[in-house]
Amino acid sequence: MNKEAVTEGLLFVVGEDGLTLSQLMDILDIEKEEAGEILGNLKAKYEQENSGIRLNFLGNTFKLTTKKEHKEYYQKLIENPESNTLSQAALETLAIIAYNEPITRIQVDEIRGVNSGQVIRKLVAKNLIKETGRSDAVGRPILYKTTSDFLDYFGLATIEDLPKIELLKVGESTEEVTDLYHSKYKEEEIEEL
Repeated sequence: MNKEAVTEGLLFVVGEDGLTLSQLMDILDIEKEEAGEILGNLKAKYEQENSGIRLNFLGNTFKLTTKKEHKEYYQKLIENPESNTLSQAALETLAIIAYNEPITRIQVDEIRGVNSGQVIRKLVAKNLIKETGRSDAVGRPILYKTTSDFLDYFGLATIEDLPKIELLKVGESTEEVTDLYHSKYKEEEIEEL
């Protein structure tokens, strides 16, 4: 097993949350010296000119980040009209923020069930959402809300113009939804035979 390759994959998976030295030691079942050597080797590898990322130690965690010297190209990507379409993840995240603002990234993650850090960074870069202060929760996480560009993008005058979401009340029938679910899977089962 190539522990450097595994560490690289781990750093990619954790994204902006980062990976602490103790987490790496626990996951790979290695000592501090070996973990330090692995991280040092990766840092040296990424500092080469042919690498577009770097390994940074930020906030007690190791994180993969982009190189500052390539910033102008990242900006071009963000400003490129072809990259202005929104992915399904971006639309989900925007909807969660719009209907629950102000909201923290952790709260968005809980609702979506996946890490939304990267999507939130892209939405901030596109000026569809913005930081609007800090929560009183432990760690004082950043609060996000939509911007006037968000309203313009979706043709809304105010946030109150968002379509109303009707939630099922306790005791309401979900029979139609259940029937659609079962009929779909019954059709697939028949096709497999």
